[in-house]
Amino acid sequence: MRQTVIFLFAAIYSAVATYLKADDVTFKAAAPEAVVMGQQFRLTYTLNVDDGRELRIPDMPDFDVLMGPTSSVSRSIQFINGVQSSSVTQTFTYILMPKKEGTFNLAPATVKVKNAGYTSNALTIKVLPPDPSGNTGGRQGGGGESQPATSPTGIGSEDLFVRMIPSRRNVYEQEGLLVTFKIYSLVDVASVPSLKFPEFEGFLAQDIDVNPQWTLENYNGRNYRTAVLKQTFLYPQRSGQITIESGKFDVLVRVRTPKRIRSIFDEFLDTYQDVKKELTSPAATVDVKPLPPGKPASFNGAVGNYTMRTSVNTTNMKVNEAVTVTVHLSGSGNIRIAKNPEVLFPNDFEVYDPKVDTKIKTTTAGTSGTKTIEYMAIPRYAGDFEIPAVTFSYFDPKDGAYKTLRSDAYALHVEKGAGGDADAPVVSNFSNRENVRLLGQDIRYLKVGNVHFLSNREIFFGSLTYILIYVTVAVLFFAFFIIYRKQMKENANIALVRTKKANRTAVRRLKKARKLLKENRKEAFYDETLRAVWGYLSDKLNIPLSHLTKDNVEAELFKYGVEEALSGEFTDILNTCEFARYAPSQAPDAMDQLFKQAVSAIGRMENTIKK
Repeated sequence: MRQTVIFLFAAIYSAVATYLKADDVTFKAAAPEAVVMGQQFRLTYTLNVDDGRELRIPDMPDFDVLMGPTSSVSRSIQFINGVQSSSVTQTFTYILMPKKEGTFNLAPATVKVKNAGYTSNALTIKVLPPDPSGNTGGRQGGGGESQPATSPTGIGSEDLFVRMIPSRRNVYEQEGLLVTFKIYSLVDVASVPSLKFPEFEGFLAQDIDVNPQWTLENYNGRNYRTAVLKQTFLYPQRSGQITIESGKFDVLVRVRTPKRIRSIFDEFLDTYQDVKKELTSPAATVDVKPLPPGKPASFNGAVGNYTMRTSVNTTNMKVNEAVTVTVHLSGSGNIRIAKNPEVLFPNDFEVYDPKVDTKIKTTTAGTSGTKTIEYMAIPRYAGDFEIPAVTFSYFDPKDGAYKTLRSDAYALHVEKGAGGDADAPVVSNFSNRENVRLLGQDIRYLKVGNVHFLSNREIFFGSLTYILIYVTVAVLFFAFFIIYRKQMKENANIALVRTKKANRTAVRRLKKARKLLKENRKEAFYDETLRAVWGYLSDKLNIPLSHLTKDNVEAELFKYGVEEALSGEFTDILNTCEFARYAPSQAPDAMDQLFKQAVSAIGRMENTIKK
């Protein structure tokens, strides 16, 4: 039986070795990120096969090799739901001692497996100065466990605390800065069960996914075990001094409890308990500079560093065939909230809302990504047209200057569609006039059959009733003609049509927002409400959506005689929507109150501006 089992294990290992081809081999290096001067640490190289040979490590002039390499092989076989899986690991271990303080880079190592060479990853190791008190914050290897405290009252403010670390204290409006919350400890922290971070009032916040890991860091001459609790990228929404409030944290500290010695063996036994300690991170103030004057006409609040390219699906088409202009915007900065560049189509094109595809990620380096905006329009008449160059301006905080990106203009040739009206006008991009020829025919029939003659006493022609009927018909004709001409003139005025339909369009979008409110879809609700309000102001004030800003909205409302309170209410709605999309938490009835406020403000605006 023993020989059978050994044979089976040998067969399994042979199958595993045959299955692991060259493409499946991994070779990794690992070492602590930080170590303390005078302490030993381990440098390991790991293979997922067991036949690695000719290991070559890089030169390490800044470290003494105390031992190594020592090679070990571990194998494991698992059966999960009747499925067998196996793994093999070969490890090469070195014991090193740093010679001096500083940050040092270790080049990759190489190894051979079945006549194929493999290269590991490089490493960066930071050597910290020794702690004057002799407490290194961890065991051998750097970043191990701290010593338990002897009593809760013995934990001082320098033994355990949380810092809020802004990457910058002086930025421009809409320029991002990284805020890191980090815990520092000289004692044994069991867990951090409660974390309450500030609301970041005055900022748009973008959280970064973190995986808290303990490491060593020298701070104020002492070596602490540290871990990142939270990292957030903030974009200030106004200039001036903005204060980031304090955060509050509950930390469980493992404390050694005193025990009365009853026998000689009790001296080697310790008991512990977890004690809660409340920590507060100090507040921080950030100086936010306003954007300098001289903003380009195409600047819509973008701050950072961007590139833009455009394309058109076709330049030759027929009437009623769609043309699509695609704008690809990429870069880093406040790209998530930056407004899209404007594409100006000819006046005789029917333009649709753009389709936006956003791929954005936020890291410790900031927010970066791409926006792909597709603008679609349909020509209704034949002719030659031109789509002007697309411009996009942004403020570069590194250079402290505005920069403008510009695309090429596109010349379009539109032909008559199949089966089109031969008399349909051919228009150009140089005039808005339309010459339309109306053809009509009057068909008159002769009356046949018995003729009825009236006597002189029954003469209707020339009577008062006859004259009144003709006068009434003439008056109605001229009234309908004037109303028809006025309606045609208004329909030709696209701006006036948009203004009249502003309330109807806003109500339709608010209905969708109300549905999202009932479904408690917070981010989608605020997005739809923001679109409804911006779209209403764009239609009502006849300002393109891409040109709308809070400043020019207030100025335009003032021209129309809108009360300052109502104008401020629209500004509050816009600010609330923008902040609430990225705010960590909101009151339970905040969305319902905002919806009622938006409906009320639009209704009052309709009573104020009547067109």
